[in-house]
Amino acid sequence: MSDHFDIVIAGGGMVGISLALQLGAVLPAQTTILLVESVPIPAAVEGGVPDYHPAFDARSTALSYSSRQIYDDMNVWEGLRQWLCAIESIHVSSRGRFGSTLLQASDYRWPALGYVVENGWLGNALIQQLYRQGRVEVRCPAKVVGARPERKCVTLELEGEGSKSRLSASLLLVADGANSRLRDQLGMAVNEKPYRQHALVANIASAEPHGGCAYERFTDTGPLALLPLLKADGTENRSALVWTLPAEQARHLRDCDEAEFLQVLQERFGYRLGRLVKVGERHAYPLSLVQSSEQVRQGIVVMGNAAHALHPVAGQGFNLALRDVAELGRVLSQGIAAGLAPGDLKMLQRYQQRQQTDQDRTIQFSDRIPALFMHADPVLGLGRDLALAGLDIMPNLKREFVRYAAGVAGNGS
Repeated sequence: MSDHFDIVIAGGGMVGISLALQLGAVLPAQTTILLVESVPIPAAVEGGVPDYHPAFDARSTALSYSSRQIYDDMNVWEGLRQWLCAIESIHVSSRGRFGSTLLQASDYRWPALGYVVENGWLGNALIQQLYRQGRVEVRCPAKVVGARPERKCVTLELEGEGSKSRLSASLLLVADGANSRLRDQLGMAVNEKPYRQHALVANIASAEPHGGCAYERFTDTGPLALLPLLKADGTENRSALVWTLPAEQARHLRDCDEAEFLQVLQERFGYRLGRLVKVGERHAYPLSLVQSSEQVRQGIVVMGNAAHALHPVAGQGFNLALRDVAELGRVLSQGIAAGLAPGDLKMLQRYQQRQQTDQDRTIQFSDRIPALFMHADPVLGLGRDLALAGLDIMPNLKREFVRYAAGVAGNGS
């Protein structure tokens, strides 16, 4: 055995790097942490600020208000600030129905309900902060290709640049995505619920400015969201589209010409942003709810999409993963300070117990809302309309809805 680490993180995507930053910030200096990532990551740059400019077709992530607080604690937020588009309001409506509501950050004295950031910039900002922090060893490009639990550790086999190596860890954090081979190899079963729909994603230019407003429009085929983005490449009014559709329709709209696409989208969304004038690269991918039936074992925790991959409605998946990251950091910090090993099973079970309510509530919301709004029953439709309209005349209920959507429900924020 050539190496031993207290903690090894398998997967250096946005969740894996966020884990590394959180643990590097809250755990004692003597706690050794290794991050393993198969894809080459950018080198450190002078001053820690990479040269990055918004691109019209860039993919983006919506960060909730709670995620801002988490990244602020990691000293990441300041580096993100210039490339964030604040969501100042959210307009929720049901196509062809009277029910709608407008959620506004100013009503709650918040700077924003959430933020949209391009993935390229978010990833670079996280990586540069990892270099500045200097607490975590990084092996890249490399991949954990084998894991064998032992009595007090997990033996790992790494592969990278044509060579293999072995090491051990007191705690292995599996963060290698929804199709995690490492999770499957460990025999940690998953429950998968296919939605028989695809998400079509693209960026849209409109004639009218979005004014920091995000739109969540429920239709009979699935939810349609337009999220505000910063201007790019001379395009002043840019929004990120996430459109849930039956698979065949999603593939057709992915491949059809621009004029047809914009005509169909305009008809489904309406004219709240004026005329839709441009669409960028279109991508479609199948949707499923994926849940690991076992998130913790002695010396092992499954995190991020490997633990739970959600329907994209309301953009809850990554924000839930960040709340998991923050809670795991708190539990490990308390346990290690009390003399427990990082892989102690009771300590890891404590983490899962603390996050279980948040996970269950968020997963159920993301799973049930699309089906509720697609249901054709007229009585149910009237109930939905009254519920949406009622939020505007019941401020306490509306506030709780906003707190829940922002990821701060139950924490006193």
